[in-house]
Amino acid sequence: MAFGTQDESDEVMNEINMTPLVDVMLVLLIIFIITVPVIKHAVPVDLPRASNTEEVIKPETIRLSVTEDGKYHWNELDIGDDELEPRLAAEAKKDPQPDLHIRGDKNVRYERVAQAMAAAQRAGVKKIGFVTDPTK
Repeated sequence: MAFGTQDESDEVMNEINMTPLVDVMLVLLIIFIITVPVIKHAVPVDLPRASNTEEVIKPETIRLSVTEDGKYHWNELDIGDDELEPRLAAEAKKDPQPDLHIRGDKNVRYERVAQAMAAAQRAGVKKIGFVTDPTK
């Protein structure tokens, strides 16, 4: 025997042994054949048919307008500065909480709109939107 030569039995095998793969597949097939009848309900019951629709409660929308002279309007009703935050706090406690849409006149001082937003934040209003006119 020489150390530099290679025997014929040491060659790399190029074929995949399919026997373990077939065994695993047969075991899985047997498991599925056994478990499918168990999954079915043993007692056939004719269940009644009923349709149900989920009731979707849409929150109301509060329109807070700020006019050119800086006055607040709650859903078209004039309110003072001292009434704004208590009304917002009362609306923030509702479930579902209403949306607050702020409509500020283009000529109003930004400070008045910022005061309304700060009051809404202190009151706990989570949904605030700004209404604009896209045509102008």
